[in-house]
Amino acid sequence: MQAAVYLNEMGVVCALGKDQATVRTALFAPQPGGVAETSEVLPGRALHLGRVGGELADTAVLRPALRSRNNALVLTALAQIRPAVDAAIARYGSHRVAVVLGTSTSGVGEGERAIAHEASHGVLAPEFHISQQEMGSPAMALSELLGLAGPALVVSTACSSSAKAMASAARLLQTGMADAVITGGVDALCRFTVAGFAALESVSAPRCNPLSANRNGINIGEGGALFLATREPGPVRLSGWGESSDAHHISAPAPDGRGARAAMQQALERAGLAGDEIDYVNLHGTATPQNDAMESLAVAELLAKDVPVSSTKPLTGHTLGGAGALEAALCWLSLVDNPQGRLPPHWWDGAADPALPSLHVVAPGEVLGRPLRHVLSNSFAFGGSNASLVLSGA
Repeated sequence: MQAAVYLNEMGVVCALGKDQATVRTALFAPQPGGVAETSEVLPGRALHLGRVGGELADTAVLRPALRSRNNALVLTALAQIRPAVDAAIARYGSHRVAVVLGTSTSGVGEGERAIAHEASHGVLAPEFHISQQEMGSPAMALSELLGLAGPALVVSTACSSSAKAMASAARLLQTGMADAVITGGVDALCRFTVAGFAALESVSAPRCNPLSANRNGINIGEGGALFLATREPGPVRLSGWGESSDAHHISAPAPDGRGARAAMQQALERAGLAGDEIDYVNLHGTATPQNDAMESLAVAELLAKDVPVSSTKPLTGHTLGGAGALEAALCWLSLVDNPQGRLPPHWWDGAADPALPSLHVVAPGEVLGRPLRHVLSNSFAFGGSNASLVLSGA
């Protein structure tokens, strides 16, 4: 029997806030927050985006080639768990602590600003370094800053990145290759991704509307979460994970939901759970026509008919490579210090799409009436890359 994997500590940063308490309050608030309209990312086009406001952690502690907004988000999340991380390094040794993160944009925003500077000044911005754009940058930043000698890597599989990173972290712990892993992931807003999804006609100007007959696309966001994962008992277990590939289309999911269903089934089997033992599902829920159709079909086929479900992307925006970790963090908050079982609400217009299976959509203020025991979180990506996580109360 393989050792249990625990998510002992959690740090979170997103449009809802930059610490556990603020994010928890906003998550369960009676009115939706987080995502807000701005035209600063795509000038001349007002879009609802999930931007992180205020000051982030200072990246001056990193060498110049690692300084980026993406890594500022990483450091902001790290600060919340830093005492526990330092204690783990002291206990296990720097060679036994690993870093496994997910990202899909890394420092692309810095590249955009450098090119804009070159267009107006004839030279790239002096603070720009090509290494800022490397996908491995967040893991290098944490490993160097903390003086670690264990494995340090980044998974970059678009929107499943950080969920897959957390599965990889669990495997490192279960195979004995590490005693503690800093895992999760983040992505920062940049014009490249917003314009790219807009070109695909997948972006919603107002707050996105998952599962609705009127849904017309996503809101892009930034942020993510970091966890300190170990084999030592903690408040939440990463009890199951599943990964699959549709092998269907580069940007569209298999319409029958077979890839999503396979990932969810693997996660349940690894957790040793039946579908009717899941108390809540955090949907990938992008509010695009194809994603919502296939995901609702997979959920209806595999899980209990009345399982509560919601998409939290109308609050945070879709944080792309950081989404799996961020939504695992929202599930973590739902499992910890939540005696009444408050459920993350599903913010939409209430116009259910008659073409989709009927699901139990969480209403604002809805409670389970007891602590949650097991929750499932889905992350699905371009190329048919699917990942599902099961988190359980300890």
